[in-house]
Amino acid sequence: MARSQFSLLTRRQFLPLFITQALGAFNDNLFKNALVILVTFSLINQTAFDPRQLVAFAGGLFILPFFLFSATAGNIADSYEKSALIRRIKAAEIIITFFSVWALFQQNVYLLLTVLFFLGAQSAFFGPLKYAILPQQLDERDLIGANALVETATFLAILIGTIIGGILILRPEGPLLVSTLMAIAAVTGYGASRFILPANPVLKPRALNINILAETIKTTAKNRLVFSAILADSWFWFLGAVFLAQLPVYTKDILRGDETLVTFFLTLFSIGVGAGSLLCNTLLKGEISARYAPWAALGMGIFCADLYLASPTPITTAPLQPFLPFLQSLAGLRISFDLLAIAILAGLYVVPLFALVQARAQPEFRARTIAADNIISSAAMVGSAIFVIVMATFNFSIVDVYLSLAGLNIIAALLVARIKS
Repeated sequence: MARSQFSLLTRRQFLPLFITQALGAFNDNLFKNALVILVTFSLINQTAFDPRQLVAFAGGLFILPFFLFSATAGNIADSYEKSALIRRIKAAEIIITFFSVWALFQQNVYLLLTVLFFLGAQSAFFGPLKYAILPQQLDERDLIGANALVETATFLAILIGTIIGGILILRPEGPLLVSTLMAIAAVTGYGASRFILPANPVLKPRALNINILAETIKTTAKNRLVFSAILADSWFWFLGAVFLAQLPVYTKDILRGDETLVTFFLTLFSIGVGAGSLLCNTLLKGEISARYAPWAALGMGIFCADLYLASPTPITTAPLQPFLPFLQSLAGLRISFDLLAIAILAGLYVVPLFALVQARAQPEFRARTIAADNIISSAAMVGSAIFVIVMATFNFSIVDVYLSLAGLNIIAALLVARIKS
């Protein structure tokens, strides 16, 4: 029987890493959303680009390092002592934070975008380390609970960082407030990393292959079980990217809701993913198994279809309403419940799949396997943007996009059901 996942928060094998990664996610999203708000409302005159183009470019710029550096990061993580590498990466985050302070006070779009790229690069190098170290520090029966806690903390940190960055940055003292919070988070994260227990390398350092990205994907693909789980895991990031990217437009144009309703939906989605993640350990009792993932995917498809059916025909002349009046209607409660259910099922879907990747990867190739997962998941997020653009090109509405996700979830459920853990 599995121990309570919350007991992990009392153990040195997990707590310092948990704090380190949560503060890193908070920092990234605090800065990223501050940048997006600045570009949209204040700095757009510095460039000849449309704000939507710049916001999309900023999102792509943050993801780009995961393509460029994940394979190298995985190779390094497998070849050197992991806790020391984490400390160096968190020290680099402090240096990047100093540059972000300068960029925020300069109010220069190009400096801000450069900082965003380096924050993405720092995250790309940290990703394989934080997940590859868990199987070395914990028993296999604790992996589901550990991943659930990491997933929950990550989504909540993303949510809190996004909200705070948007609220603070346009205030007269906004750059100072955001800079101060970033510095506190970076220094505290480095301090927490000092308490992470050592994790020895699993192979000797070796020269990097010039084709390391292709080598990483090819070697990972040889393990059919793990590679199938990675592909299934990437569906979570595709689905999540579509929902999170389209929620503001869906809220404003379809539901005629204001920014408070957008914030409510983002909060609901983040809490839902966290709740579903934590539910995994209760259902699986610590067992590494994907048996609930097909049912979770099927459930997501059902609630995506209901979201389509519950969405009203937009009245473009209607005034924007805050979230409280929206929740006083049956339609508002139904739509909110659909979004919450999709998020809970998404958490229930992804955590066992990622634990399967960690547990069944070859120990000497674990970090590079996680790097391959990062690369493929990043590609899925880029693919989600292309998917939405193509749908929009053919004049499909946002609710049509959600209906298409219902069908794709059913296909995902059939494919995930073939994974025998």
